[in-house]
Amino acid sequence: MSSGARRITITGVEILKCGAGFRDFCFVKMSTSGVNTEGKAIVGWSEYLEERNIGIAQVIEWMGQLIIGLDPLPYAKIIAQLKANTRHVAGGIAQQGIAAIENCLLDVVGKFYNVPVCALFGGPIRDKLPMYWSHCGSFRVAYNKVLVNPMTKKPTPPLKSLQDCEALGAEVAASGYSALKTNIFFFENNDSVGGGKGNTGDGSSSMYMPGFGGGVGSPELNVTPKIVSGIVEQMAAFRKGAGNDIGLKLDLNYNFKTDGFIQIAKALTPEAVGGPGIDWLELDIYSPQALRQIRDNAAMPIASLESLMGRKAIHPYLDAGAVDVCIIDPLWNGVDESIKMAGLCDMYEVNCAAHNYHGWLGTVMCAHFCAAIPNFKVLETDVDDVPWKDEIVTAVPTVVDGVLTLPMGPGWGIDVNEEALKKYPVVSDAKSGIWSAAGDSE
Repeated sequence: MSSGARRITITGVEILKCGAGFRDFCFVKMSTSGVNTEGKAIVGWSEYLEERNIGIAQVIEWMGQLIIGLDPLPYAKIIAQLKANTRHVAGGIAQQGIAAIENCLLDVVGKFYNVPVCALFGGPIRDKLPMYWSHCGSFRVAYNKVLVNPMTKKPTPPLKSLQDCEALGAEVAASGYSALKTNIFFFENNDSVGGGKGNTGDGSSSMYMPGFGGGVGSPELNVTPKIVSGIVEQMAAFRKGAGNDIGLKLDLNYNFKTDGFIQIAKALTPEAVGGPGIDWLELDIYSPQALRQIRDNAAMPIASLESLMGRKAIHPYLDAGAVDVCIIDPLWNGVDESIKMAGLCDMYEVNCAAHNYHGWLGTVMCAHFCAAIPNFKVLETDVDDVPWKDEIVTAVPTVVDGVLTLPMGPGWGIDVNEEALKKYPVVSDAKSGIWSAAGDSE
């Protein structure tokens, strides 16, 4: 029983979505029998990702049925039960479903006790959170017509050339953000990476993403001298436009094998890129020993582990000394488990960055994680997005010069605007999502 005479039970769990241009914004709504101090019904929210993990909504709905009627306040008991229910299929979609439920529960608990979620974990340690501009240029390749820059309120231009990368670097410098992260691009007009085909926006450019999308380079994931030189040219163009005070990060994802990652890491020197070089090189690989080998050969810090779920998964990488920065996704792991993962990282003197390419609710959920851990590095955010991103939440977080002020209302401090969701039909299909621009075939 909860808090003396005050009882609260879970009465419903449902999925709500809306279209977001080339993917969907996806949310879980948890209704309860409780009321807050103002007499309003306590409803918990979480954002989750449905992108090439089709079936996650059904998993969440099934888990929701299992917890109807339970007291949400001892949330760890519910999470332990759901992990037991899915022990034979641990990780993957099962873990993402548990995380979506967990994050709803945390919102409910915060609202019940009238405190922000970070306070449940001893926070906030900080309420100003530096962010970097992620997927910088990546979505402009194929989706610029549905995106706006929130600072200028204008549609984003396409990304077709190295000159466009340089101009975008200058745009980031003018925005107040202190760092950017980008992906690998084809520019067919100058054949800078390899001249292969992808799903191009207008026939002149595409992302190089064989690790996710197939097409050129898949499944072998080999590297060529042209790819390496093209990546160096691309990052040098961003450096030229951004100047020396803006941090540059490059995400190689799963696009190469160990030897390819090493070749690229060795090539991206400060002398080749210009200025201070690369802030960090980000990549994913399912071998702690291979990642350590890459780190030993890199000219810059290595950031990784965003795709791993739970402390048991990241522990071998920390033992191997394989990373400089551990990236954790609170929407995939749940904020409670994410904080425990950060605690493990702290034992190894490793700081943590939040993996976040979500809407405002997901960003705020990640921000509460970042505010509650001592070993915080930086928060990721997508700046280019659909113009109704602000409309579908009840409050938009304050961001000034790339620094987010943590909402400190009860729970996450923001909720979902259900009426606004109805205005934007879902767009999801088997191939929708941010990496659909990479192409699935030649």
